[in-house]
Amino acid sequence: MPINISIIGAGSAVFSLNIIRDLCLTPNLQGSTVTFMDVNPERLDSACTLCQRYAAEVGIALDLHKTTDRRESLQGADFVVNAALVAGHSRLRDGWAVGRKYGYRHGSSLHLMHDEAFWINFYQLRLFESIVQDVLQICPHAWYLQVANPVLAGITYLARKYPQARMIGLCHGFGGVYHLASVLGLDPEHITFEIPGVNHFVWLTRLYHKGEDALPLLDRWVAQEGEKYWQTCGTGDDVGPKAVDLYRRFGAFPIGDTCTVGGGSWGWWYHTGTETEARWKEDPATWWEWYFKGGSRAWPRSNASPATRPCGSPSASHPRNPAS
Repeated sequence: MPINISIIGAGSAVFSLNIIRDLCLTPNLQGSTVTFMDVNPERLDSACTLCQRYAAEVGIALDLHKTTDRRESLQGADFVVNAALVAGHSRLRDGWAVGRKYGYRHGSSLHLMHDEAFWINFYQLRLFESIVQDVLQICPHAWYLQVANPVLAGITYLARKYPQARMIGLCHGFGGVYHLASVLGLDPEHITFEIPGVNHFVWLTRLYHKGEDALPLLDRWVAQEGEKYWQTCGTGDDVGPKAVDLYRRFGAFPIGDTCTVGGGSWGWWYHTGTETEARWKEDPATWWEWYFKGGSRAWPRSNASPATRPCGSPSASHPRNPAS
């Protein structure tokens, strides 16, 4: 039976493109109802049109809808994906500018200049809770998927206060292990690993390839190939010189955003000045400028593909599943 998915904050420049791609490239979602919800009508239109055209190109039939009414989007939902950032990137960027003014160069300074910044978390957590309250009232059997930051803080708080809700937090950070595997020449299909920690701060403690310990291979790569790799890798590479230095210091390899500028750029001693950052191939100021420009850039509008029904609000001709 086709499922019903509600995406809250569907106009998010950071998350929604990946969500749209995954929706369209997952055959099991064929025929599903997907409702895009956002308070910004322009971004909402762009997201829905983009998904519409993408689905047509890859041959996936999706029943697409859009609405600015959150409660309407939850009617009959089986899954609720929260990708919303309250007040968008402008509030995040304003705080970042204040931090830079007073000498904070990177994201791990007590969550300053981070996408879990303390000055937006109150608003985020308040939004998360209001969504869960609506879910419990309108579609109580739906799974609530938290992908908007702060994931860990949000899910910890919500799960304790609303134990009856079905929820899970999702963070991409652990996926950095697959980049490490490719650098080491390992087949990603045959690796297993252990990565304890919390989102944006996770560490590889065990790595196996076809059942055999692969950490000795990592050690050999560091000793024999690392310097050559760092000559050509880009700034902020998650297998770059800073990542390896942390591995040498602590005996566990930082994965994903743990030491990259997109997470927290941890730790502070790699960011004491421009020369120090250059030594470790770090450039947080340039990265954050790119991030904010990308987040504030409106998606271009495109005409819908003739092969796909235009996105629209729910109607009698496109009935929803009955409310849970």
